[in-house]
Amino acid sequence: MTTPNQPTEISSSKLLPKWFNKKKITHKYTVSTNPYIQEIQNLSKNQCLSKNPWPKIEKIHGWMISAETATFMKCGGLGMIASELPEAFNHKYGPDEEIVIITPLYIGNTGKKKAELKNHTYFGAEHQNTDIKKIASIDVPFIGDKTSIDTNSVDIYEATFQDCKYIFLGNDRFFNIDPHAENPSAQDGCYIMNKNGINEVERFAFFSKAVYTLIKYLCENRITNISLPNVLIANDWHSGALSGLLKYFTLAQENIQTMPKNLAEKIRNIPVIHIAHHLGYQGWDYENTAKILNSLYEQTASTVFKNAKAIKNSNPRATNTLIVHDCYNQASCNFHLADRIVTVSKNYLEEVSKELGFGFDFRDILKIRKDHRNFFGIVNGYEKKLISPNQQKIDMVNKYFTCTDFKSFSENSLENKLHNKKEFIKLISKIANDAAYKQKVIPLIDTYKFDDILNSVKDISRTPIICATSRMVEQKGYDIAAHAILSLSKKYKDSSIEQPVFVLGGAGDINYFKILTKLKDNVSKINPEAAARIFVFRGYRDEFAYAIQLASDFYMMPCRFEPCGLTQMEAMAKGALPVAMSTGGLVDTIDDGKDGFRTEVFFSDGRRVYGNNLTAQRLKNNEKAYTETLDKALSVFYNTPNLFSAMQKNAIHKDFSWDVEDGSLSKYHNLLQFGHI
Repeated sequence: MTTPNQPTEISSSKLLPKWFNKKKITHKYTVSTNPYIQEIQNLSKNQCLSKNPWPKIEKIHGWMISAETATFMKCGGLGMIASELPEAFNHKYGPDEEIVIITPLYIGNTGKKKAELKNHTYFGAEHQNTDIKKIASIDVPFIGDKTSIDTNSVDIYEATFQDCKYIFLGNDRFFNIDPHAENPSAQDGCYIMNKNGINEVERFAFFSKAVYTLIKYLCENRITNISLPNVLIANDWHSGALSGLLKYFTLAQENIQTMPKNLAEKIRNIPVIHIAHHLGYQGWDYENTAKILNSLYEQTASTVFKNAKAIKNSNPRATNTLIVHDCYNQASCNFHLADRIVTVSKNYLEEVSKELGFGFDFRDILKIRKDHRNFFGIVNGYEKKLISPNQQKIDMVNKYFTCTDFKSFSENSLENKLHNKKEFIKLISKIANDAAYKQKVIPLIDTYKFDDILNSVKDISRTPIICATSRMVEQKGYDIAAHAILSLSKKYKDSSIEQPVFVLGGAGDINYFKILTKLKDNVSKINPEAAARIFVFRGYRDEFAYAIQLASDFYMMPCRFEPCGLTQMEAMAKGALPVAMSTGGLVDTIDDGKDGFRTEVFFSDGRRVYGNNLTAQRLKNNEKAYTETLDKALSVFYNTPNLFSAMQKNAIHKDFSWDVEDGSLSKYHNLLQFGHI
């Protein structure tokens, strides 16, 4: 892969000045008689109000455009949907219809994730490899180290994995993941600042420009061994610049006669579906605002920016589609200009279109789109066979720990669930007792005052095991969990019940680890026996996390937000009932009292978002609401074991697979073909 520099001279008057956004920007859109300028100015309104009809698509040939894939570079849930949705789609609707995955060919080593190309085999960052074939190269204009627009060579590779076609885009400068000396410690994987000084926003703006350029080459018949897509799926903010390139850029080039009308229309008429995961991640870059916009729109940058009028809304920060306030925002363009918007659950759709705390600067725009039926909520699917108790995976876990004998189970045979609880108590007590063993099996996990409870647990069938093993970040609400556990420790202080076993932790912020260590210390002052059963750790090991879920009765999810959530699906498949906040996709996936527990009310920034007003007045905040729900779950466990067993069976039986009847896959198929679900 090469990156030759061939500067393109463009008049500075056609580009945006380097620090134009440092000045207070006042958007005044002048009335124009030029039909191209008029169309650019009206495009956001027409898109948000569904004035442009969905094209006729008989057989879907879509592109899933994603910075992450679960197979080769995964950092979160959007990587799962990027791989699993196309795989499920192609399995059900192929070979006549298909979705092809378009993603960067990452090369380098972050210290945690490594990817390399050896001969004709690509070894991704997720321990998967595939044979790839270079089929073309394209030249992508983008500003380099100086202010001129360089021609960057991007190599196009093709591969097949799990019966799904991949197109990899390779470029040493932008898609290298060797970290820069000043890379922020929290940034890893495809989000690092790399050794060339490229940050995540600039990287993915280039990714959008490369995808646009590839489409242009296909429309010009300059590449003939790749099929032109008839619909594009932009997976979150990373490909958020696409709609502007396909629609604004082609109009602007047609206006100055640098692109023929038939070519511009052919590109412009390919519909874009934007999948929004968590709206808090948008791709902000203040310092590179001018650089990125000039790179995307080249000689039309000034014209496009001055006419990129947002649909009228009450937010003065979002009057231009390309920036929010004075900062480049990669998600903004697609939110305004994509043909359809999807978010990852129905309830999250309601939250982002009603609440500023969820929809941020795009709440009003999404409300308009929802009202005009071009914004949809589709719950993420999950292949059940991948998350159900898997004998092959269980055998690997047993082999890893050497001292365990975990067993598989189903809704029809819960006896092995009880057996697994005994095995887990044995495992956790051995880790507490044997420092050498602990160092061997969980070497990179910090633990805090682990206790041997093997002999203190008298009746495992009457001892609930409760876990929380997600990322330790503000979103997951570990402080709310700590408040609930401390409150219930006081309530059950003098009770004769078998005290719960809590297993709490994950990779992430050390401050939340400190909250949990303080919890254990505080409980020890109230009830030493209960404190001995609180296991707190920081770090992640797949085998350890899997063992915890195999044994757990409950999975705590006191989340401040959860657009869809996949962890609750994993937990339910393993018979661990989620105890969750009523937010986002947790509302859509957990039937309260049937296969899990949810709070009766939910607050965001002190405002009631879910539940009735009387309940909100009684509970007042999320801490009290969650404490009540955890108490309710424990009451079912202790007092109505038959009901608890029935709920476990319901949870294990529940199927979130993509291809279930009238499930997520059929909704996506309708959306891709007809523009609605």
